[in-house]
Amino acid sequence: RNKDTTRDEFIFYSKRLMRLLIEHALSFLPLKSVTVETPQGTTYEGKRFHRQRITGVSILRAGETMEQALTAVCKDIRLGKILIQTNHDTGEPELHYLRLPKEISEDYVILMDSTVSTGAAAMMAVRVLLDHDVQEDRIFLLSLLMAEMGVHSVAYAFPRVRIITTAVDKRINEEFHIIPGIGNFGDRYFGTD
Repeated sequence: RNKDTTRDEFIFYSKRLMRLLIEHALSFLPLKSVTVETPQGTTYEGKRFHRQRITGVSILRAGETMEQALTAVCKDIRLGKILIQTNHDTGEPELHYLRLPKEISEDYVILMDSTVSTGAAAMMAVRVLLDHDVQEDRIFLLSLLMAEMGVHSVAYAFPRVRIITTAVDKRINEEFHIIPGIGNFGDRYFGTD
């Protein structure tokens, strides 16, 4: 959060948090018991995510930064992208780009956005997934930082979507920035401020 954090440190600690966040999110997936034989010839009872796919969907641009952490812990994961931008005249979110993998309707979807302030873009992204027949209880919204308003908005509109974040800040300002927040995540991460 420190405004004086160098870009390299910001990226390093962001990636570390993303990995922890994704590992934690995966613990909410349904697991089935499985028995395997060990190299010592004995059996071991374990758990496995079985016969269902996980698809990662990033809300561009900053949500894309979370893809590397997801692909590092989920082998052969499919990825999709959604670009939602706020219309500065109306203040409403608008869908500008969509690319989802085929047959996403049976998947568990990890929906990624680095920060969520009002929740408007996240709610539109969830609506897009629902329109593609993804089941609401199979959507996991992951964010490094959320404003309380965004959490409440998403949870009220979509009560079965799992919301997983590392921190929730109390308020947003007139420009809809999270306070105390971390600034514009994409600008700090990509060095475009």
